[in-house]
Amino acid sequence: MRLISWNVNGIRAVAKKGFLDTVKELDPDILCIQETKASVDQLDDSLLNIPGYKSYFSSAERKGYSGTCVYTKREPVSVSYGLGEDEFDHEGRTIELDFGDFILYNIYFPNGGRGPEIVEFKLRFYDCFLKKVKKQMDEGRMVLVCGDVNTAHKEIDLSNPKANSKISGFLPEERVYMDHFAETGLVDTFRMLYPDVTEKYTWWSYKTFARDRNVGWRIDYFF
Repeated sequence: MRLISWNVNGIRAVAKKGFLDTVKELDPDILCIQETKASVDQLDDSLLNIPGYKSYFSSAERKGYSGTCVYTKREPVSVSYGLGEDEFDHEGRTIELDFGDFILYNIYFPNGGRGPEIVEFKLRFYDCFLKKVKKQMDEGRMVLVCGDVNTAHKEIDLSNPKANSKISGFLPEERVYMDHFAETGLVDTFRMLYPDVTEKYTWWSYKTFARDRNVGWRIDYFF
């Protein structure tokens, strides 16, 4: 089974850059998208109904912000939206699909870069999510999680760890929650397979053309 996670930073924008051709070429069984930045009524049929896939969308109440979607060839037994806590469920960040033999979460975790109060919101979001997943795992369920976690776990996971040690995305209190992910039983699959590989990132600042120099962060995960 091929699963792909992709923060598209606007599904309508990426649709103009060959998104559907890329999906056809990669041929995922399940495709998890973060930052759709669109509500269903803003999308045309080509994005709502990709041939061969069921589609599930979760949109933010605020227009043009956040949002997630999942395209899946295999129909889930059930689909839930949000974490079940009102504080966290207005921004379209979470889609939970139960396939019977496993549960899959597609999540766009908060970015704490807008100030200390948003960092606190982000940490509460982590905490709520981990409590829910721990309960499911304690009940014997297999849980897969993918998405944009918005935190680099260790120094190996970003280009300039010392320079960014006081920047949201690499704050000590955020990184501690990445430890909690592991303690809960969620395994960072990339690091499991490639424990010592460096300079492998998933996000680069477009403002400084950082991708051209591969000055990036690894903040997107499969667990």
